[in-house]
Amino acid sequence: MTLGPEEVRRIAWLARVAIREEDVPEYARHLSRILEFVEQMAAADTEGVEPMAHPLDLPQRLRPDEVTETDQRERFQAIAPQVERGLYLVPKVIE
Repeated sequence: MTLGPEEVRRIAWLARVAIREEDVPEYARHLSRILEFVEQMAAADTEGVEPMAHPLDLPQRLRPDEVTETDQRERFQAIAPQVERGLYLVPKVIE
């Protein structure tokens, strides 16, 4: 797929990216090469390939779920502008 100058300008406008007019042909060439590569990847046969979250089949290292800090809620709420029944009260922002 080959992109033309107008398509590059439109993409730049949508992305809110300012590009100089003299750079448009270079952007068109690079973006076209990217799209060609994506087309090649889409043509690959993936039938029977299981989706993966990570390329390496490693277990996730987990740490013990232990409390490491003391409860300081009373201390923090003592300096809050408004608190009610253990909750911080904040001004309404959206009506």
